[in-house]
Amino acid sequence: MTSRRDFLRWGVLGPTAALLGALRPALAATRPRMPEEGERHQATWMAFGATEAVWGKRLLPAVRDNLADIARSIAAFEPVNMLVREQDEALAARLCGPGVTLLRQPLDDVWLRDTGPVFVHQGDGSLAGVDFNFNGWGGKQAHRHDAAVAAGVCRQAGLARMLSSLVLEGGAIEVDGDGTAIITASCVVNDNRNPGLARAACEAELQRVLGVEKVIWLPGIAGRDMTDGHTDFYARFCRPGVVVASVDSDPASWDHAVTQRHLAILRQARDARGRLLQVLPLPGPRHVRPQYRRHDFAAGYVNFYVCNGAVIAPQFGDAAADAYCRDLLREQFPQREVVQLNIDALAAGGGGIHCVTQQQPATEAI
Repeated sequence: MTSRRDFLRWGVLGPTAALLGALRPALAATRPRMPEEGERHQATWMAFGATEAVWGKRLLPAVRDNLADIARSIAAFEPVNMLVREQDEALAARLCGPGVTLLRQPLDDVWLRDTGPVFVHQGDGSLAGVDFNFNGWGGKQAHRHDAAVAAGVCRQAGLARMLSSLVLEGGAIEVDGDGTAIITASCVVNDNRNPGLARAACEAELQRVLGVEKVIWLPGIAGRDMTDGHTDFYARFCRPGVVVASVDSDPASWDHAVTQRHLAILRQARDARGRLLQVLPLPGPRHVRPQYRRHDFAAGYVNFYVCNGAVIAPQFGDAAADAYCRDLLREQFPQREVVQLNIDALAAGGGGIHCVTQQQPATEAI
C-alpha cells in the first residue's frame, strides 16, 4: 500500500528524480541496444554491387576480387550473406565460392555498412534492423537502389525494420555495447543529411533507436571525402573503455590536424559508465603499393572488421606499419586470429573492410 510519506516524496504531479533513478534500469531494459561489434554474430552482410559506372574499367575487376577475398576470409569464421544483382550472380558465385550465400537485391554500390540496417537487440531479446534513411552521403551519389537496401536486408533476414528520424550511415556510428557511442559531427550534424539538427536531438534519437546513453563527439572533417569523415576511419572500440584511434603522421596531410584533435578529445573523454578511455594510437602506413595509389586512397588501419574468431584487417605494403597494426590487433583481440588482406582497389575508392561489411548479432538470450 502507498503511504502518505510516499505521496509526499513523489509529489502530486508525479515521481521525483529519486524514483526515476530507481526506474532507470527497468526502462533501459525495454530500449533497443546496439551490441559492440565483438559480440557474437549470427552472420555478416555484404554487397557485390560494384559497377563500371561508379568504379571505372580499371578498378572494377580488382574491387570485385577485393570483395570476394573479404567475404571468403570472413566465411571461414561465420556465415556471410552477399547481396547481388541478378546479372552478377554467376560472377559472384565464381569469385566468392560456395561458402558465401548469395541473395538477390538491386544495388548501386558496395558500401553495405552505410546502406544496410544497423542491427539492435530489442527489449525481448529479438533483433531488429534500424533504417537510417540512406541518401547517398548527402546526395553525392545515385542511390535509388541502395536507399532500399536496409529494408531489403530486414526482409531477407526476417527481422522487424525500425525507422529512424535521422539520416546517417552505419559508418558514422561506433558503439561499445555498454551505452557509449563515438560519432563525427561532420557527418551527422551536417545540413546535407539533417538540416538544422541540434546535437541534443540527435542524441535523443540515438537513445531511442540504439539505446545510446552518451555520445562522444569528434569534429571529423566535412567535404574531403564522400562520407564527410566517418567515425570508422578515425576511432574504434576494442572493448568498453578501450579505443584504437587513427593517427595521420604527415603534417602536410589535411587529416593530420583532425586526427590530433581527435586524440586530444578521446584522451579526455569518459564513457557512459564514467570510465576514462584508454586510447591506443594507430598510425597509417608511410607508403602504399603504387598500382592503385591516388590522392584519396584510404590508407587507414582503423577500418578493420571484428567477426567471430577473427579480426579482418588491411595491409598496404609498408612492412613495418602492417606489422605494427597486426601486433596491436593481436594484443587487443588475443582470442581472435588477425587476418590481413590486400584491399588496395577498394581503398582507391575511398573505403575499407569495415565499410563493406555489417554484422548481424546473434539473438540475445532473455
